[in-house]
Amino acid sequence: MTKYSTPLLSAFVVSALSMPAMAADASSVAEFFKKGDFGLDFRYRLENVDQAGLPQEATASTLRTKLWYKTATYEGFSAFGEFEVSKSIGKETYNNTINGKVTRPVIADPESTELNQAYLKYSRSGFTVKGGRMGINLDNQRFIGTVGWRQNDQTYDAASFSYSLDKELTATYVYVWNVNRIFSDDHPLGNLDTNSHIFNVSYSGLDFGKLTAYGYFLDMDDAPVFGLSSRTIGARFAGKAKVADGVKISYEAEYANQADYKSNPGDYSASYVHVAAKGHMAGFILGAGYELLGSDNGISFKTPLATLHKFNGFADKFLGTPAAGLQDIYAVAAYKVAKDSGVLSGLLIKVWYHDFSADAGGADYGSEIDWLIAKKFGKNYMVSLKGAHYDADGFATDTDKVWLTLGAKF
Repeated sequence: MTKYSTPLLSAFVVSALSMPAMAADASSVAEFFKKGDFGLDFRYRLENVDQAGLPQEATASTLRTKLWYKTATYEGFSAFGEFEVSKSIGKETYNNTINGKVTRPVIADPESTELNQAYLKYSRSGFTVKGGRMGINLDNQRFIGTVGWRQNDQTYDAASFSYSLDKELTATYVYVWNVNRIFSDDHPLGNLDTNSHIFNVSYSGLDFGKLTAYGYFLDMDDAPVFGLSSRTIGARFAGKAKVADGVKISYEAEYANQADYKSNPGDYSASYVHVAAKGHMAGFILGAGYELLGSDNGISFKTPLATLHKFNGFADKFLGTPAAGLQDIYAVAAYKVAKDSGVLSGLLIKVWYHDFSADAGGADYGSEIDWLIAKKFGKNYMVSLKGAHYDADGFATDTDKVWLTLGAKF
């Protein structure tokens, strides 16, 4: 993890000095700290990967621990800090991206001890300013996210400015100068030096959904990732509607265009399209969707700062979009046991099917079946069992993954 730089310290100072004060829940500097809250978060995971083409399977037994502290609010100011430790339990029989065990599949959970978040925040009359190291999750995290699935979060050294009007209109601008990636400081690309500008404006005052417009201008300053520099401009709409007693539908539609930007040596203009709909009734969910990451001039649409595991299959075969682009036609079915249903109350069962193909040329890539069984126990505990089964057809290799996750928060 890089040390705080002059821009980071400057962001703290600007946040602290550029706004007038306001009354809040602490009446003194002493109470600012005394009335703060601590939190502790444990997540254990056992992950197994069997990937065709590699002589050995991979098994990772890891524990992630987070310890955080949030101050009270004093005259509009608050602060937040979080340490994150990820440790391997037992023998490392997996390729964690830095241990050199290349005969086994990658499970991108290296050991790490990091200052995960540390920021100063000021809020008044709908305006919020933050400076420091922070998690950023925008919309469904398709473009900007924290990659919360992995044991080491992706966080951002950034300054953010937002304004919210009547909780309906929200405008956000973020300047990012460093991305702390999931691979830890020991990886040569564990940190990405950037000069990136993020714009996101949303309006939720419509009866039938939320409309968002965005512009993401990512300038990657490290030579190995110049090709990830891009200008992405798009719009997203998502909402829910009641169609009958006990029956609802949810829907989303999104379009974006991406082109080369700043240090990117390529020359392209590719499209992104995502449309999906689901029906909800008596705990059941049935839905389908189509997602396109287009290709132009042999260069594909990319989302390097996304929470990628959420999209295009849990087997993670498409973390980097193929040069010919990607089309993902998928279906989902789920059932959640109603509350007050005894020992199974709140149990979630979910299954996905994906069919993958290229945008340019239409070649088949393969298909995938994913599944999830998850349950929370009160407010503090959770357990989940999850699987992914990728059947290759002209892209990558057959892969089976299974995860057991146990979580506790206090």
